[in-house]
Amino acid sequence: MNWKELAITSHYQTAVAVKQMLWEGNIKEAQTGIEELTEALGRSEKRALRSQMTRLMMHIIKWRIQPERCSRSWLATIENARVEIDAILEDEPSLRRCIPELWEKCFESALRLAEKETGIKPRIDKLTWEEIFEEEYSLSE
Repeated sequence: MNWKELAITSHYQTAVAVKQMLWEGNIKEAQTGIEELTEALGRSEKRALRSQMTRLMMHIIKWRIQPERCSRSWLATIENARVEIDAILEDEPSLRRCIPELWEKCFESALRLAEKETGIKPRIDKLTWEEIFEEEYSLSE
């Protein structure tokens, strides 16, 4: 059985196949399936974290380069991304150690996306932890 392909294609089908292997007494094959499934699930969670971090950074970059366009929608997106990241880290605390390794890729992607959305080349060299996760963003009224 091609466990790697199956685990990439469907986590559920992989679990069903592992269950079948166990019922058939094929422990070694089931073990291989569980290992591939575990790796696939880890990649999936890491992808979700990377996606939310990129989305969060992109909106903060847009906030900085187009302050006149800041909106309640941007505020909601920033808050939603923070909530989603907190939920991912609550479910998978081990992913906290992945944040430093993901940071630069997420930042680079966020810069490109912000430029595509705004038409403005961001002149931002970095974002800090505080700017991303702690700073309060609000509309001036």
